[in-house]
Amino acid sequence: MPRNLNFKVDPKDPRLVMRAILGVLLLANVVGAVMVLKPFGGSAEDLRQERQTLEAQLAKLQQSVATSGKLVDKVQNAREDGDQFLEDFFMNEPTTSYVILEELTKDAKEAGVQMGQAQWNREPIEGSDNMFMLSMQVGFEGTYANLTKFVNLVDTSDRFMIIESMQAAAPQQQGGQRINVTLKIDTFVKDAPGVAAQ
Repeated sequence: MPRNLNFKVDPKDPRLVMRAILGVLLLANVVGAVMVLKPFGGSAEDLRQERQTLEAQLAKLQQSVATSGKLVDKVQNAREDGDQFLEDFFMNEPTTSYVILEELTKDAKEAGVQMGQAQWNREPIEGSDNMFMLSMQVGFEGTYANLTKFVNLVDTSDRFMIIESMQAAAPQQQGGQRINVTLKIDTFVKDAPGVAAQ
C-alpha cells in the first residue's frame, strides 16, 4: 500500500525562514555578480569605445553638413552667375538681328574688309522655352591680315557671338591677294512675349 506523503509547511519554522532568507541573499548575490561582471549599460571600456565611435560618427556628419553647405553656396553662386551671364549676353530686344548686323558692319569697316549679304536662321535651344539661337551666314572679302583683324574684333566684341564655322577661298583672278570667307556666326536671344522673330 502506498504511503501518503503529506508535506506541511509551517511558516513559523525558523529553518524555513532561514532558508528563504539565504535564498533571497543568494539570488541578490547572483544578480550583483552579473551586474558587476557584465553591466547592463556596458563596462567602462565598452562605454568609452561606444563614445569614441559616436564622436567619430558625429565628426563625419558635421563634415558632411559643412561640405553640403559649401555645395549649396556654390550652386547659389553658379545660379547668380548664370543669371548675370544671361542678362549680360543674351539679347532680348526685338531688333537683335539689326544690333548684330550693326556690330559686324562696324568691325568689318574697322578691319578693312567688305561684308556681303547675311542670311538668318532661328533655332530653338533644347530645354528652354524662351531662348533661341540666332545663326547668321555672311560672306566677307579682304586680305589675310584684314580678315584676321576682323575675326579678332568679333572675338573681343561686347556682344556674345560665336564663330561656328569658317570657309575660306582665294579667287584666282585676283592673284591670291584677297580672300573670300564665309562665316557662320551664332548669338543667343531671350524671346520676349509677343515679339516676332527677327
